Amino acid sequence: MKVYLEIAGERREIQLERAADGLYRAVLDGRAVEVHAEELRPGVLSLLMDGRAYRVVAEETVESEDWAVHVGRERFAYRMDDPRSLRSRLRANEHGDGPRTLKASMPGRVVRVLAAEGDAVTVGQGVLVIEAMKMQNEVKSPKDGVVARLLAAPGDAVGAGQDLAVIE
Repeated sequence: MKVYLEIAGERREIQLERAADGLYRAVLDGRAVEVHAEELRPGVLSLLMDGRAYRVVAEETVESEDWAVHVGRERFAYRMDDPRSLRSRLRANEHGDGPRTLKASMPGRVVRVLAAEGDAVTVGQGVLVIEAMKMQNEVKSPKDGVVARLLAAPGDAVGAGQDLAVIE
């Protein structure tokens, strides 16, 4: 699995594959790292890397696509994208006129609608929240405009790539 992390404005590439006995082989920006990971409880990991132990606690965030983890006493905010969603996000940031369709990046269930049809929205403002694998992801407007159509409602199951709303 390959993902991209954005930490403090810096984009990092991580390729991760599971080996045996809780070991993971990771390639971070081209550098190989062996990691022993054990989930202590949901949202808490024990990591052993290069002979050093780390306790990593995930911070629950429901209001944005940004995430954070606590390692010891330090907090690290990050944003994670898989290659497909990164391409979509980069395309969404391109400027252009005309309507833009918001699409589900993964299958899930709509848990909240943050903007109604006819509401003015700004670039980056949340329009809907989708829950997938017990994690909530806010779907944001790619441009300043008006919510022309909402194509999903709270409780709706959505598939990856499904149209959710149109911003004009």
